[in-house]
Amino acid sequence: MDTATLAPVTESEILAAVDVQRGEAVAFLQDLVAHPSLLGREALAQALMKRQFGRLGLAVHEFGIDEDKIRSHPGYSPSIVSYEGRSNVIGVHEPRGAIRGQSLILNGHIDVVPVGADKLWSRPPFEPHVEGDRLYGRGAADMKAGIVAYTMALRALQRLGFEPAAKVIAQSVIEEECTGNGALACLVEGYTADAAIIPEPFEGLMSAQMGVMWMTIDVHGVPVHAAYAHTGISAIDFGHYLVGELRKLEAQWNRPECRHPMYCTHDHPVNFNLGRFAGGEWTSSVSTHCRIDMRLGFYPGRSCADVRAEVEALLKRAHEAHPARGSVRVDVSYQGFQAEGCVVDLQGSAMQQLMQCHRDIAGSQAQTIASTATTDVRFFHLYGHIPATCYGPYGENIHGIDEWVSIASMQRVTAVLALFIARWCGLNRLPA
Repeated sequence: MDTATLAPVTESEILAAVDVQRGEAVAFLQDLVAHPSLLGREALAQALMKRQFGRLGLAVHEFGIDEDKIRSHPGYSPSIVSYEGRSNVIGVHEPRGAIRGQSLILNGHIDVVPVGADKLWSRPPFEPHVEGDRLYGRGAADMKAGIVAYTMALRALQRLGFEPAAKVIAQSVIEEECTGNGALACLVEGYTADAAIIPEPFEGLMSAQMGVMWMTIDVHGVPVHAAYAHTGISAIDFGHYLVGELRKLEAQWNRPECRHPMYCTHDHPVNFNLGRFAGGEWTSSVSTHCRIDMRLGFYPGRSCADVRAEVEALLKRAHEAHPARGSVRVDVSYQGFQAEGCVVDLQGSAMQQLMQCHRDIAGSQAQTIASTATTDVRFFHLYGHIPATCYGPYGENIHGIDEWVSIASMQRVTAVLALFIARWCGLNRLPA
């Protein structure tokens, strides 16, 4: 590719254009964070993205997830809430001039995780505020700053008088935080490209990601009056026993000899997170039932079916080994993530170009990160055969209290993405 011909802008011009937009970018992010796009409540934030895509002159396509279309897909995860009234918003740029470069998907998820206990936050989580370089609020880092970055990257190129010389598809999707079915629906809808970037909060290139599975264990015991508790079988106690057995499997998968090569240097790559444990009916009664919701991490290269089989076999052995096995019922079910891991080929032309753009803007080598989380990259990589990675603004306290994102990092990522678009897609000069 003749980058001198396809990208007739300099790094300094891009940095200057991005710098001029700083106030607009911060205001956009504050507006986006102020729209609480929790699970099932994404509509107002998506309406804002629809307006932003329209301002860029993109052809906007808004569509709901048709579960019948994706249920048989190997990347599907069982849904948690209805998809009624919940939409993906897509903005498509088709060049008016010659098509001379390669196409690109810029994907970001609009949904955010619950805030936890509001009283632990320094300020209300959906009232964004700026302190120095940090913009605080739920979703600021994960990942609304990334959506702002790719939107403002396209705007910076327009400010310089250019359009991408290839197709660019901007995707604001729902439900990345629990199933990924929003991104999957885009793929099934037919959206594809020569490369994809998801500006998740790394400010480095993701080299691998773990598989993730959500599992529910329902335990039914034998209730009696608390005065005779020793004659009953507590579902809660039995549930804790099962979690303890699962911890042994977690420890086994974390042993150095059991690790995937991409995770050899991690302290603790596999995590079995006990997300919720609920049970019991009355303080003076031995509990009849408890429900355990766990998030299981596992290495790339393993199928969800294989992981489910190993975990269920362990639970079956634990049940059979317990003295109360004849009186306790254990049921295992799955909702939410059933997501395989993947490894990113960072030697491909798109990834090498992105790393070069980072060097040219930031003046340093981009960090590579093998993530112990999952992202929507898996859909592009595993099922769309599209080179893809995560590269986005740096932030902290993600999924925690007082989440924040670095504004300087958001601006730097915006410039890198603008330079990458210029070089990967090429540029056509806009008519005066």
